[in-house]
Amino acid sequence: MMDADAGAIVLDVRTQPEFDNKRIPGSLLIPDYAVERKAAEVLPDKNALILIYCRTGRRSFYAARDLRNMGYARAFDFGGIVDWPYETEETADIW
Repeated sequence: MMDADAGAIVLDVRTQPEFDNKRIPGSLLIPDYAVERKAAEVLPDKNALILIYCRTGRRSFYAARDLRNMGYARAFDFGGIVDWPYETEETADIW
């Protein structure tokens, strides 16, 4: 899905410290507890493809459900970063 849609948004719903420690390059952060409050500000296009992850997939599952309930028709849970076999980065990598 990421390759098929160059405009795909990769959304991390973990905490700031988790995000700083390790993340998928180019991902945005909205912690799961702030999705309902921050989505409109950070994700203005409700038709965008949004691929959501957390550590193991539990928080991303609920965040995807919440975003779909808010009208984000293309919000999908794609599991946890623990299963991500591709490149990751950490704060030290980008400074």
